[in-house]
Amino acid sequence: MAIKDKINFLGPALTKAKSNQKVAKGLEIGSTTLKKVSMLKIGTPVLVLACLAMITLPMPPFLLDILFSFNIALSMVVLLVSIYSQKPLDFGSFPAVLLTATILRLSLNVASTRVILLNGQNGTAAAGKVIESFGNVVMGGSYTVGIIVFAILIIINFKVITNGAGRIAEVSARFTLDAMPGKQMSIDADLNAGIIDQDQARERRMEVTREADFYGSMDGASKFVKGDAVAGLLIMAINLVGGIIIGTFSFNLTIAESASIFTLLTIGDGLVAQIPSLLLSVASAIIVSRQSSSKQEMGQQVVTDLFSKPKTLLISAGILFVMGIVPGMPHVAFLLLSSLCAGLGGALHYVEKKKAESEKEKSTAVSGAKPSPDLKELSWDDVSEVDVIGLEVGYRLIPMVDKNQSGELLNRVKGVRKKLSQDLGFLIPPVHIRDNLDLGPNFYRITLMGVTYGEAEIQPERDMAINPGQVFGEIPGLKAKDPAFGLDAVWISKSDNDKALGLGYTVVDCSTVIATHLSQILANNCASLIGQEEVQNILDIVAKSQPKLVNGLIPSVVNLGLLTHILQNLLNEGVPIRDMRTVLETLVEYGPKSQDPEVLTAACRIGLRRLIIQDIVGSENVIPVITLAPELEKVLHKSLETGGSEGIGIEPGMADRIQRSLMEATQAQEMEGEPAILLTSGILRSTLSRFVKNTIPGLRVLSYQEIPDDKQIKIVSVIGNNQNQQNLGIGR
Repeated sequence: MAIKDKINFLGPALTKAKSNQKVAKGLEIGSTTLKKVSMLKIGTPVLVLACLAMITLPMPPFLLDILFSFNIALSMVVLLVSIYSQKPLDFGSFPAVLLTATILRLSLNVASTRVILLNGQNGTAAAGKVIESFGNVVMGGSYTVGIIVFAILIIINFKVITNGAGRIAEVSARFTLDAMPGKQMSIDADLNAGIIDQDQARERRMEVTREADFYGSMDGASKFVKGDAVAGLLIMAINLVGGIIIGTFSFNLTIAESASIFTLLTIGDGLVAQIPSLLLSVASAIIVSRQSSSKQEMGQQVVTDLFSKPKTLLISAGILFVMGIVPGMPHVAFLLLSSLCAGLGGALHYVEKKKAESEKEKSTAVSGAKPSPDLKELSWDDVSEVDVIGLEVGYRLIPMVDKNQSGELLNRVKGVRKKLSQDLGFLIPPVHIRDNLDLGPNFYRITLMGVTYGEAEIQPERDMAINPGQVFGEIPGLKAKDPAFGLDAVWISKSDNDKALGLGYTVVDCSTVIATHLSQILANNCASLIGQEEVQNILDIVAKSQPKLVNGLIPSVVNLGLLTHILQNLLNEGVPIRDMRTVLETLVEYGPKSQDPEVLTAACRIGLRRLIIQDIVGSENVIPVITLAPELEKVLHKSLETGGSEGIGIEPGMADRIQRSLMEATQAQEMEGEPAILLTSGILRSTLSRFVKNTIPGLRVLSYQEIPDDKQIKIVSVIGNNQNQQNLGIGR
């Protein structure tokens, strides 16, 4: 056959073989996938049916040995996972694992009891090598010793570990559930402040829910461990008494022989069941006693807490030394431990000293100080420019702004800038953060244009629990004031966070305290943050979509300086400048008529009236307002004509009485949960707005022209009506 013919002959066969291989490979992959999916779906039912089979069907000793060994191995794995978990939610399936392991262990108890009572007369190996070996090791040839050791093991498990873990789980579940509303409010506050976004808020809410579910499940799962310990004690008594009775009367053994065989089997059976039970009890206690906020494994956390203070080790070394030299005491043991504590304490003290020196050198490097004593000629480079926004921190707060030390303050500051920029309508300048050795170690200072606007002391190792106005008890800590709003607060230990949330406090960390204070200062002084450079950047952005509007306004109608002044006026009165199109169109219309910034600001406010009303009352159609009596408005108009636009003509006594009346009306509106709005004429609006800006910050002053046509007003209070005209001094 020619080569060509051979190829033609073998070609279809090879093609078919390759096709069959692909099909076979595809079937193999599909089969493997189906097997994996099937194993995942039938794993739990198989385990439950296996436990039922162990309870109802007889089992050979060899299979009992394997299952008892598996039970011990499973318990050790669960214990190690509990130790190496950084926080309880890392082992969120622990309650289900605890239930499964308890059912498995009780099923093995039933199966081994059946084997012991049916085949115990055949000798100590009747229930398998595992039970026989454990029984021989514990008893040591003495029945009394075996029973006592087993009883002690039961007492330790039942009275000490299980009861303690159950109590911790119960208290943790209660405090966690009580703290849920406070945690949700804290998440909402961070979201509103711009510290986190929607996805982060959703993730944190899910974590709060998972935490509540976990501790609630652990409260019930701890009852499994407690019931298992009681069941182990009863099973031991049944096996011992029942075995002696059956061996004596059914198998014609002597009482001594029955006691010898069934005591060893009972002790061995109880021990192989109680050792896994003890391991799971310890794992349960470790899980529920861990701090939810901890980010360390148990070993790291214990070492950090125990050896964080060298002083404690040195004092312990001294006490052990004194005990070691007392006559009659074991000198070698106490003196050896004294030397060990002294050496470890000295080493930790040396490390702590070196760390402090390193931080000091680092802070010196950050502040720009140079250790070199050489002097050089001064130049313009030595004249530093004033920071638009500055944040100065003491040396103990440096880790909060250092990314290498997991500092979160930089991200919080970035979130504040992003939120304010979106709300106000212009880019907030960067915040220059630096350390200041002239400040106290725990102090920080916020500056605008080099002027201090805020300064406070914080406790970096604690969290701040803020009293929002209604709490259900006091919490121990350092009394303080919230630097942003002046609310009563307490610096608490991080371990008391859940307790504080359960009592109704709002708990925030130090980074949030500084970020909130910074946000409040920037929002109150946003007008000073915008200059001609920022305004030009805004115009460049608007010009991309509306070039004719910008080119027709600047500089032919208004110049850049006048536009900057108008925008500063709007921001100073709490009006955002997000809608620049409306502002520019209003200036195009009214700019040729007047170049007075106050007049143009009032015109822009009228153009932005819907945005202003929406920021105050949202989408409500009825606007509650406070008004001035007609007689009082006439007096104020006359005073303005006499004293000028600054209101110098208003008699001081009358101004004080008006201020008190407005404050009372504002407080009444706030108690009703409604915004406080003073509605007045356009002539008085600007003056009254400056009059109440710093004294009554919650009161917004609007003119009649700033109410949209589709909105209705509801007068809730009239200042200077017939009842209080005499008190205000009208008509004198």
